[in-house]
Amino acid sequence: MRIVSLLPSATEIVYALGAGDELVGVTHECDYPPQARSKTALTASSLPPASTADAAAIDRHVRERLHAGSSIYSLDAALLAQLEPDLIITQELCPVCAVSYEQVGTAIKRLRTDPRLVALEPSSLEDVYRTIESIGELIDRRDAARRLVAGLQVRERALRACAAQVEEPLPRVLVLEWTDPPMGGGHWTPGLVELAGGDPVLAHRGADSQRLEWDAIAAADPDVIIVAPCGFDLNAALRAVRALADLPQWRSLRAVRGGRVAVVDGNAYVNRPGPRLIDSAEIFAAAIHPQLAALLPRYDDGWTMPARV
Repeated sequence: MRIVSLLPSATEIVYALGAGDELVGVTHECDYPPQARSKTALTASSLPPASTADAAAIDRHVRERLHAGSSIYSLDAALLAQLEPDLIITQELCPVCAVSYEQVGTAIKRLRTDPRLVALEPSSLEDVYRTIESIGELIDRRDAARRLVAGLQVRERALRACAAQVEEPLPRVLVLEWTDPPMGGGHWTPGLVELAGGDPVLAHRGADSQRLEWDAIAAADPDVIIVAPCGFDLNAALRAVRALADLPQWRSLRAVRGGRVAVVDGNAYVNRPGPRLIDSAEIFAAAIHPQLAALLPRYDDGWTMPARV
């Protein structure tokens, strides 16, 4: 089978199921596992790079593009046609996260072949398990998909047991998926906080991340803040948090005053609905309950502890 993945999370799943050799095309953001970088990249982004632009500038660019009816991403339709895929995996969940379903549908009309087009829309960890099994069905890796899901569920149960050792009341946790403007965690993120032994606040379970007002954040005054900006690696996320230091609303928060702000590589973990969402929950647990960090195993290439500011 000739597979094109237009989602970094789908690329990770295909590799995890042992079908990496069947991938013929990916996105410019598909960077895990490392061998994904060797595949033909079919997309590009109009966003300024996180290494040179701050969160506010990127947000303005996104809003301007969407307001004008333009896509943030481009898809090389001619190159896609040359690859002659049998299966194209894309998404309908978020116009900011990846190439839109409409763009892909338009590009398919230029193909000589008639590939199967599948859109993924996971909104929870359970949805991700189902997504893995669905991809396993599509690419004839059913047994591998069942084994992968079973292994992730073992880790989920182990984390629940570990987090159950903490005393109540559970720490109230705010996850920021963007910093300027601040945006609360959505979709699967509140469930990951609960799995990690926290009580999510200002969250949007099963829905898009929503803009928050600083007054609302101050009123909630969470015990722990986890910052994992969508698309930002750890260095970019740290810069985004440092930029908040000038805001009196930020400095006044209980979590900031108490040194309970953790910064996570959102691009690699929290924002990708694939196998590493379990890593994300384990990282959350280390941030929320530092006393449990030594009990948390690290898998694969080993996730890194969240940075503290």
